[in-house]
Amino acid sequence: MQKLEQIISLIIKFRISIIVLISVLMAISGYQTINKLRIDNSLSIWFLEDDPSYKAYIDFQEKFGSDEIFIAMLPVENAIGDNEKGQLLKLHKAIDSLQYVNTSFSIAKAKYPIYTNNTIVFDELYNTERSEKGLKNLLSKLPNISTQLVSEDFKNQFFYIQLNPTPTIETKRKDILGEISGIIQQNYDNYYLTGPPVLNEAYSKGIYKESLIFGVLTVLVITLMLVFLLPSKRYLIISLLSVAVPVSLLFGIITSQGYALNMISMLIPTILMVYSVSDVVHIINIYHKEGLVNKSFTKIQLLTMAVRKSFTPCFYTTLTTFVGYFALFLSPLPAFKNMGIFTCIGLVLSFLLVYVITIIGFSFMSLNFKEAKPFIAFKRISQHGFITWLNGFTTQYKNSIIITFTFILIYGIYSVFQVKIDTNSQDLLAEGKEKQDLRIVESQLKGSSRMQLNISTVNGDKILTKDAMSQLEDFQKELEKNPLINAPVSAVNIKSFLEKRTPVLFQTTVSDEKIENTLASVDNSDNSFFKLFSNDFTSAGITISFKDIKTSQLEQLISDIQKDFEATFNIKDYQLKINGFAVVFAQLNNFILQTQFKSFFAAFFVAFICLWFFIRSIKTTFLVLIPNILPLAILAILMSWLDIPLDVTTAMITPIMLGIAMDDTIHLVYKYRKNEVKTETPETRMNNAMRYTGSALFSTTFALVAGFLIIASSATPSVRDFGLLCAVTVAIALITDIFYLPALLKKYDR
Repeated sequence: MQKLEQIISLIIKFRISIIVLISVLMAISGYQTINKLRIDNSLSIWFLEDDPSYKAYIDFQEKFGSDEIFIAMLPVENAIGDNEKGQLLKLHKAIDSLQYVNTSFSIAKAKYPIYTNNTIVFDELYNTERSEKGLKNLLSKLPNISTQLVSEDFKNQFFYIQLNPTPTIETKRKDILGEISGIIQQNYDNYYLTGPPVLNEAYSKGIYKESLIFGVLTVLVITLMLVFLLPSKRYLIISLLSVAVPVSLLFGIITSQGYALNMISMLIPTILMVYSVSDVVHIINIYHKEGLVNKSFTKIQLLTMAVRKSFTPCFYTTLTTFVGYFALFLSPLPAFKNMGIFTCIGLVLSFLLVYVITIIGFSFMSLNFKEAKPFIAFKRISQHGFITWLNGFTTQYKNSIIITFTFILIYGIYSVFQVKIDTNSQDLLAEGKEKQDLRIVESQLKGSSRMQLNISTVNGDKILTKDAMSQLEDFQKELEKNPLINAPVSAVNIKSFLEKRTPVLFQTTVSDEKIENTLASVDNSDNSFFKLFSNDFTSAGITISFKDIKTSQLEQLISDIQKDFEATFNIKDYQLKINGFAVVFAQLNNFILQTQFKSFFAAFFVAFICLWFFIRSIKTTFLVLIPNILPLAILAILMSWLDIPLDVTTAMITPIMLGIAMDDTIHLVYKYRKNEVKTETPETRMNNAMRYTGSALFSTTFALVAGFLIIASSATPSVRDFGLLCAVTVAIALITDIFYLPALLKKYDR
């Protein structure tokens, strides 16, 4: 006690110096944030650089071309008209001159093979000297290619822009999108633009916009909450500073270290500000109550009393919340790791600074507690009356409460296994032009995502044989039956076209050498957008396109492709490699599952140890822990009922909610254990604890729910689900703390 008084006296003695230091640090942090804050939603935030799948994806891009592809749909009068071709060629010239573009492709660049004089030559597919009927007839003989060049009604042309491999363009996405959009606008009044680069930049813009909105809304809501929660208006400035300073300093740290905000870390400011409010409300309420009771105390003595009574529960609530976030560090996803680390740093800053700021703030105030009144008070609402009723209810009906809540807990554990693990990339994007363009393009094109299938020989021989081509044809026929796949393109399409026009080319009597030479020549550089063979002809490629689909559908698609391959190829002689971003993205489900298991069990274990150390009774620890599992069980019930899957945002919900759910429990149990030596029965101890802490429990829960409801106002469906689920879970955690926990302790903690 004496040591604590000395520390508080020291803080007050140097309060001006501390204020100046904090002000300077905030100024530096503000400057860093304004000048260096950036948004990064690149692939690297989801996968570690040494991740094998990420490496394989980058290697694939180097060898076969990037799938960072813009898709422009250009509405025209006639997709095979004279003027339209001239416009396309003009656009090609402008786009191909850009240094970050690998190639562009459209019907104006497409060529088809002609067998003449024992050799294969290529002619322009879009030859305006040919009659319109003749051109349509020619396109109909290459259906898988032509459907990706023009729409069925010939009212739209499709223009593809393939960028250089991902690592070379990651930092330039915003500039690239702006320049390409500008060039298209110069040539076309009306167009629709989509593809991975467009969607990625849309994610980033949405993150930046919502980060600002969340920040402003959080400050407004917190200020409004404090009007109701604080016992006096004189505490408002202290409370707001306790919220603003840690967040400001944290952002200074984040930006000075070169880190950027992403879809996950954009939630940090709102979450951190709400946590800060919870702690400061607890401290202020204790300080104010002690001031009313201990009128003879000096300011130092009163501050010491407030710090001593609030420090232990606030420390343990910060610790359990810290554990919940730090458990995210065990996730294989870099975005979650960064979220966990930076939130933990923010929590530590908040915990330390809230005491420094409140001590300094209280030191400037008078000790006139009698005249202190809230900004707004509802006379008809009596918290004291409600708590009195609550204490009587949990005593009289404790058996019924325990049976009811335990049944819900068991059903919730069952529901955990009913929750789906799935990420819909469209749920990561708010409604807007980019999302609308994606829908419009996919309605005509039937697919905006791309995947490359490479079939190679096991022994490294060339794949240009009759046997290999026969199996490749069978494989492609199976692929075309898959409802998710649109228009596979490979050497099979060219071979089929040549076969119809020149049947003699692939007759059974033709030598393997002749077939090899013929097939080798169809991989023309002018059609490099579709990679038909590897440079050494040891592998054949099939390019498939599909709509923007969920990760669960991607997993099924990849599984179906593998099964089709095994059913048509002799797997002893041939092997399949599936490449593209979609393959990497499909692994998110596995990573999300890992995040859930590792993070939750790590948080649960550490939380149990913390509670055991805090309570010092194994039996009571289990009794206290059970009500903190119940909100997560109800969360699982809601997710299964509402068909809300675990995705890249909701994946971090269970360890975070476990930490949050324990906050109110710790404050309540701390007072309950403190009463142990003074009273005889658990009923009396719990009733006294509820009377003392009940007001603060309601206040902090209200603050947390309001904070998460701000996140639930997001225009991004996935983020909105996260905020809504967190708000509901926090509210349920309060219900379990004031009903289930008291009933358990009153009955079993003898």
